[in-house]
Amino acid sequence: MLVRVAPGLFPPELVVQVKAWACELPSLHNVPLSRWSTSDLVRQVCQTGLVASLSGSTLWRWLHQDAIRPWYHRSWIFPKDPDFAEKAGRLLDLYSRRWLDKPLKSDEFVISADEKTSIQARRRIHPTEPCKPGRAARVADRYKRGGAWVYLSAFRGQAAVERLRQQYPRHPQLQLVHAPTHASWLNQVEIYFSIVQRKVLTPNDFLDLNALAERLLDFQYYWESTAQPFEWKFTRQDLKELLNKFDRPDRNSRQQSTQNNTSAYL
Repeated sequence: MLVRVAPGLFPPELVVQVKAWACELPSLHNVPLSRWSTSDLVRQVCQTGLVASLSGSTLWRWLHQDAIRPWYHRSWIFPKDPDFAEKAGRLLDLYSRRWLDKPLKSDEFVISADEKTSIQARRRIHPTEPCKPGRAARVADRYKRGGAWVYLSAFRGQAAVERLRQQYPRHPQLQLVHAPTHASWLNQVEIYFSIVQRKVLTPNDFLDLNALAERLLDFQYYWESTAQPFEWKFTRQDLKELLNKFDRPDRNSRQQSTQNNTSAYL
């Protein structure tokens, strides 16, 4: 057991070891937790005999020095493709109207395509009530399922190329460019899908699938009447800098650590 070197002080090697523990998953120490809180970490440190007693505030201060927040987590996508940057970069080249290091011609166009899956028609058990002065709109929490649509804006494989060539015989030079896995956030059609989600599907209250389909198609015309091209500014250089930051600590990690100190003690 390590003891304090002076009243109120702990040996540096103890602080380092506790920080190392905080950066490990509890399961590694056979503790049935998904993540550490300061109280759980204090309990583990004391039970293993590293120190006789330790306060949660002292432990939090140690972790805060290096912006260590084991109680905080983020959902994360891990690109596995070693050529992710190059494959994703091709999309960004097209958005800047370049392909294979050559500018696109005036009669060459880029079409972003994908699909929005499982759009449900939920019929609320009570009619949705619009807002009133001082009261938000009210949507019943219970509903009956009316099925689901897949909203297609997608072209896949060589068969899709042939269909497009038949549909547009004056444009025989059709080429599908597939985004790498986990790169849907670089597909501009996803911006439109997010607009549909916010403006058309939330809250979700449709009598049946026909009503849902009619709303989706009507919105297309509604949106086209006022829509402006998206101002895409994300470049290959931005992608490179983003990928380089994946394994770096967050710039605002110290600020977030302070903001999340309350949950640390739960």
